[in-house]
Amino acid sequence: MSDPQSEPLVLSSPEQFKALGHPVRHRMVNVLRQRPATLRQLSTALGMAKGTTGYHVRVLREAGLVRLAETRQVRGGTEQHFALVSHGFTFHEDVQGGPQFLINAALGEMLPARPGQAEHTVLRHLWLAPEEAHALAARLREQADEPHTVDSSQGEPYGLLVSLFPADIPTLDHDSPAPDTAD
Repeated sequence: MSDPQSEPLVLSSPEQFKALGHPVRHRMVNVLRQRPATLRQLSTALGMAKGTTGYHVRVLREAGLVRLAETRQVRGGTEQHFALVSHGFTFHEDVQGGPQFLINAALGEMLPARPGQAEHTVLRHLWLAPEEAHALAARLREQADEPHTVDSSQGEPYGLLVSLFPADIPTLDHDSPAPDTAD
């Protein structure tokens, strides 16, 4: 039997998109990708009041994105650890706007590179036959799905947004010669 966290959660409900669309909750999800955490740990990591953190955790739980992973008795109280229901999310096939949602999320996370820090952003257009586009999409999916362990004590976090999309670029007619621009 496979670990339910290893399979991506299929996002389809408005509650899930609303929950993930808020910048604080998006950051919280990214923190919880590292490991389960208590409200105190999340508050410290995000620089927020514990009550505000609790509210955002509740919204994520009600949307089915976060679960109570563990409770422990600590100094006369109960400490709750929260975890993501899945380490990955994907969009239901009927969801419109999935790529736009991801692009907006990536833009919200992007920081300017500091001197000496790795960074690479490029927009490139390719002219591909359908079978070439399918093969490239499969290779990109395979690369993006490659397992990566999260160890926040090693290195710095980087984002990777990979997108192969049909581009809205007009095509020149191959039969017409280019106009002579010399006068």
